[in-house]
Amino acid sequence: MTEHPWHIDRLDLQGYLDAVGVTRRAPGLETLSELHEAHVRTFPFENLDVLLGNHPGLSLEAVQEKFVGRHRGGYCFEHATLFAAVVERLGHDVRRCLGRVGDVAVAGRTHFVVVVVIDGQRFLCDPGFGMSLLWPIPMEDGAEVDCRGWRYRLHRLKRDGAVFWELHRLREGGWELMHTTDELPVHPVDVHMGHHFTSTFPTSHFRSGLILARHLDGRHVTVTHETVTIRRPDVPTEHRPLRPGELRDLFDELGVTLPPEAVGRLLTLFPPPT
Repeated sequence: MTEHPWHIDRLDLQGYLDAVGVTRRAPGLETLSELHEAHVRTFPFENLDVLLGNHPGLSLEAVQEKFVGRHRGGYCFEHATLFAAVVERLGHDVRRCLGRVGDVAVAGRTHFVVVVVIDGQRFLCDPGFGMSLLWPIPMEDGAEVDCRGWRYRLHRLKRDGAVFWELHRLREGGWELMHTTDELPVHPVDVHMGHHFTSTFPTSHFRSGLILARHLDGRHVTVTHETVTIRRPDVPTEHRPLRPGELRDLFDELGVTLPPEAVGRLLTLFPPPT
């Protein structure tokens, strides 16, 4: 038997389900939606291993050891690698796709999403974006989903003979373009190359600044080495400077489980504002 190209047989499925608090059941949209929200709420979006210079890579074993074994998070390449393996092992029809953060004409293919086909209909799953969807969104032009007060919209467009999908989020000022996904085939080497660029290229923003985000009950919190942003549905966004000494407390609040020496190194890289 040919080994699965994404090595999904190496997944500790029960360990993952225990970590996100979901019971195994038959594939379908309800199962997919429950898993999507549980994943996003359990595992933060963060780039801490890139900053620390000790990223374990994108093998499924490394990602599940980091997320499930050490209760950590990561960025899109890690989130989507793990989530795709889970939903495929549960019996869903899964496609992996790459996209560009922002406009397709100016950004590199450095975002990784998961497409799941249920009864002939495709759904875009996006578990690894900073302000992520909570639930899948149908891949139909103009489709909208209201994720507990946060609204998202998907647009289909064609450019140079290719099909793209733009995901937008509704903000106070209107619809904001988040990322643009294409429909080209994706192989593991494509994901590893995107991860390598994102984590090593000198001008990659993942190398120059701290990013930590997580959905909490009734709010979404984003932390950088300079700012804190708190979003709540139908409430103006709170955006303020990071307070002196606050970063360590925010690590605890957002569930960052780093050893003390790693936290100390990050605080050295980004000393408290004065």
